[in-house]
Amino acid sequence: MTVQELLETLEQWAPTAYAEDFDNVGLLIGNKQSKFSGAIITLDCTEAVVDEAITENCNVIISFHPIIFSGMKKITGSSYVERVAIKAIENKISIIALHSRLDNHPKGVNNVLCERLKIKKSRVLIPKKDNLKKLVAYVPESHVEIILDALHNAGAGNLANYKECSFLLEGTGRFMGIDKSNPHIGKPSEKVSLKEVQINVVFESHLFHDIQKALREAHPYETVAYEIYSLMNSFSEVGMGRIGSLEKEMDILSFLNFVKKQLNSEAIRHSPPPKKLIKKVAVLAGSGSFAIEDAKRQGADAFITADLKYHQFYQGEKNLLLVDVGHYESEQFVKNLIFDYLIKKLPNFAFVLSRTKTNPVNYF
Repeated sequence: MTVQELLETLEQWAPTAYAEDFDNVGLLIGNKQSKFSGAIITLDCTEAVVDEAITENCNVIISFHPIIFSGMKKITGSSYVERVAIKAIENKISIIALHSRLDNHPKGVNNVLCERLKIKKSRVLIPKKDNLKKLVAYVPESHVEIILDALHNAGAGNLANYKECSFLLEGTGRFMGIDKSNPHIGKPSEKVSLKEVQINVVFESHLFHDIQKALREAHPYETVAYEIYSLMNSFSEVGMGRIGSLEKEMDILSFLNFVKKQLNSEAIRHSPPPKKLIKKVAVLAGSGSFAIEDAKRQGADAFITADLKYHQFYQGEKNLLLVDVGHYESEQFVKNLIFDYLIKKLPNFAFVLSRTKTNPVNYF
């Protein structure tokens, strides 16, 4: 297997289309065509993690956070980022980052956080925009099921808890091929009129090329008539954060103790507590202050995130409990998520869960 094939496996699971525009994901260091022998999986890529990869004979590091986030004008070893890059290149180690591909993933970091905190029936807090497209295709009546099966197998028609969704309209198709044509029905220069069905299916934008390929390969016509539209409505299963409910209401003190225990946190910060029990909880792993108002609008009693600034704690308005559990603490379980996926998907390859502590924050 090559690094490129590993990248394709990760793409199937956590598409690049899920990533935010500001992010830096995918292969950050390395050659796509190099052979892949083993990977170490980590939350952050530090010099110690590169050393661990060398010790474990792994030539790939799969990191949640990207070690290179913005442009670099020189690589001289003067910063920890440059030293990681130099050491990885010298030892022919590739570095892959997933980051917001898993932030927005329906079963990604925020879903894991909900499971850890026993938040039930969670849904996306901030759905990702511009992630849906619609295919409208015109097919002969005899090939409707064949083409629908091909489109569904390529991923079209999946909507939240439903799959193989479509809408069909019957009509009459009319065409006439020119002399050079090779029509499936009729002859060149002959007017043809027949029953056709308009197929309508919705799909995620990262499946754009797969859907077109499936349609063309399954369709009997020499020239396929179809349209693809970008939809304004958000896809409810892809996006930042999640919101759901605890099994039972908790008072503030019990809730804070529960969160602290479940996340193995040494300390958590919180806003002035509201005078109510906690039932509906929103989460956004990592720096999530931008979602405070979304948590309010959706009626959350508490919002769990990280990296809140002093004045942002006022935004709770004594009605929403803001809980800062720490950046590392909110994302610490994501490396296990990546590891569990890959050992099931590629059981014949070596994957190692990093033992290096990468949390840069210490508590006194």
